[in-house]
Amino acid sequence: MKPIILRLVFLVLALSLSHAPAAVAQETQQQEKTGAAEESKAPERPGKILVPSGTQLLLVLHNTLTSRNAKPGHAVYLETIFPIFINEKVVIPSGSYVMGEVVEAKRPGRVKGRAELMITLKTITLPNGYTASFAAVPENMGTGGNETVEEEGKVKGDTDKSSDAGTVLRTTATGAGIGAAAGAAGGNIGRGAGIGLAGGAAVGLMAVLLSRGPEVELPRGTTVDAVLSRPLYLDAEKITFTDPGKPSVLPGPSGRQPTRNRFPN
Repeated sequence: MKPIILRLVFLVLALSLSHAPAAVAQETQQQEKTGAAEESKAPERPGKILVPSGTQLLLVLHNTLTSRNAKPGHAVYLETIFPIFINEKVVIPSGSYVMGEVVEAKRPGRVKGRAELMITLKTITLPNGYTASFAAVPENMGTGGNETVEEEGKVKGDTDKSSDAGTVLRTTATGAGIGAAAGAAGGNIGRGAGIGLAGGAAVGLMAVLLSRGPEVELPRGTTVDAVLSRPLYLDAEKITFTDPGKPSVLPGPSGRQPTRNRFPN
């Protein structure tokens, strides 16, 4: 009888332990959801207009940035091109100026590693001159190239793998042609072509290894989708706009293909 009871006790304990991790994980997820919900419901403040965290800003870039020479601390100048409404009232008109800075900059590697620029946005100046500090990061950009935006406003450059392969193929073909011609003169076309083939491939590979990948390029006119990373409080007495504003007209960046830096630098 006792062995049976002991087995039942062990079975109950085993079942309890097997469900414990799932219960803990479920409780943790619930706490995270509750915390996120509480954070999104920022408290109202007397005399302030709340622009909640997560609000999206559509911006246009005024100064060109590139990973070739950008350094942490370099200023970034943008402008809102679509107004923000709170309770059917214009609180951030188009044409408001946004200032940020480069937080991190990394050039592309010669063998591997894409170029990077990390940007954060710090202040906004409304058309009436009222300036407020805020925190926002880019989520997406229209650069005219194939740059991508990752977490925390990190912009990554394109890769140039297709161009690298084309370089190797072109030099290989050229080397094979030269080798075949030399081999024909010496009476051995196959051997000459083989030598030229290997030499051309080596030249092409060396050209790729000695050059850097494509830089991050953010031309003037780049559109930027940014998101507030924390609530923005504006003085209600300063928000008296009756029209949505008028942004500057900047031509968008032209389309471009990724190119390597062909000279070692």
